[in-house]
Amino acid sequence: MKFNNKVVFVTGAGQGIGKAMVHYFAAEGAKVAATDVNVENVQGNIESLGNAAIALSCNVSDSASVVSAFNQTIENFGQVDIVVNSAGVGSDDTITETPDEHWHKVINVNLNGSFYVCREAARLMQQSGTGGSIINISSTAAMSGEGPSHYVASKAGVIGLTRSMARELAPDKIRVNNIVPGPTNTPMMAGIPDEWTEAMIAAIPLGRMGEPDEIARAAGFLASDDASFITGQNIAVNGGMAFI
Repeated sequence: MKFNNKVVFVTGAGQGIGKAMVHYFAAEGAKVAATDVNVENVQGNIESLGNAAIALSCNVSDSASVVSAFNQTIENFGQVDIVVNSAGVGSDDTITETPDEHWHKVINVNLNGSFYVCREAARLMQQSGTGGSIINISSTAAMSGEGPSHYVASKAGVIGLTRSMARELAPDKIRVNNIVPGPTNTPMMAGIPDEWTEAMIAAIPLGRMGEPDEIARAAGFLASDDASFITGQNIAVNGGMAFI
């Protein structure tokens, strides 16, 4: 129960990696604000967690919605110690067939959303004076360039955001790190064409996709005191697909 007396704010908690984050941190003793644009999905996911988790509506691409979700977290739990930016979207557009609205949607959720969440988390952690841990989620695609341009660009931006924040917020004892998953068994992955999925798995030395709980355990390490001297880093959880 390494996270007793800690409060964790998780975005994209309705499914996939975000859902796994909620259950991991709750099992380790934390109180969890499980947020998602589809709050009904979250409510179904946390029924077994009792008072350990609350479901909150949060559209990460809307900064006012992000602020509201954090305010509700403070009202319910009194603090925010750990933040996990799990919300993400993608599509299978080629560069020449990407309409403006698809580009803006992916950038708004994956990059702008990460910024809005990080900004509000940093403000609250600075106000509390107790420090904290912020964990962003990028993608191996940001390193390899494999995948749709809007997705790759957004996830590469998250890496830069993480590094900048880590330097700026270190004096406030706020650590900021980035998990870089490879192909992971999530609903988003299920929407990718089969030939893309097969090609990605063929490139993974361990011969399989990752599981959401494996990403959650990496976040647990980064959020814990075991990682107290780690900030600004990319932690690859990709089965050896790429070395960062």
